[in-house]
Amino acid sequence: MQLSMKGRNALITGGSLGIGRAIAKAFVGAGANVALVARRQQVLDLARADVAGQSNAKVVTVAADVGTADGCRRAIAEAAAGLGQIDVLVNNAGTSQRGAFESISDELWQHDIDLKLFAAIRLSRAVLPGMKAQRWGRIINVLNTGAKAPPASGAPTAVTRAAGMALTKVLAGEGAAHNVLVNAVLVGRIESDQWERRHATEGKGRSLQDYYAEMGKSIPLGRIGTAEEFAGMVLFLASDAGSYITGTAINIDGNLSPVV
Repeated sequence: MQLSMKGRNALITGGSLGIGRAIAKAFVGAGANVALVARRQQVLDLARADVAGQSNAKVVTVAADVGTADGCRRAIAEAAAGLGQIDVLVNNAGTSQRGAFESISDELWQHDIDLKLFAAIRLSRAVLPGMKAQRWGRIINVLNTGAKAPPASGAPTAVTRAAGMALTKVLAGEGAAHNVLVNAVLVGRIESDQWERRHATEGKGRSLQDYYAEMGKSIPLGRIGTAEEFAGMVLFLASDAGSYITGTAINIDGNLSPVV
């Protein structure tokens, strides 16, 4: 199946590395123009060169912290100035903060809520009117499988991701009559820059591939997933091929999660 996003404009937060960059490359490969949003311009410049490749698609970058209201406003304004109407929003920004519940401070809770939940709320609120007006739009929230099956010591991330699932369902209900489709895609264990950083501190002399192979032993499929595999599902949902799918939360985890 050839998936096309020709002529569509997509905004991707957390778009400079890992899963976000893989999504951007998949979109550009399908003909979309993309705005990559992340905090560091230097990393965004490298991502832009990688994502643009030999494509004629327009790739713009926005250095903004979407964990703040001002950062969200800048992301929307500069993406729209560079691309025009935003047709697809991928809320991908976030980190995996977790620990013993009593050790989590108010400040850490607030940071997690601002970055993962309020960013999605603010950005979705900004793009929704235009999507409704043109009767076509996609909002895709990148969460993790802890949203469905929160583990012990999974706060704060599992809690904010669960709230992201509720947001997905609310927006899907409001957008359906206007052909604005809203879905969540849940990360299991997927190769990413976050795991690379963890390997740097926990690898204990093992290569990154050996580190990934050890992680994969606990997954029914026997391996962890690639960012490209994850991006393939996001591309499907963003394209017209996914035109009857809304209000869902799809695990991309090799059957690791106990919850479907």
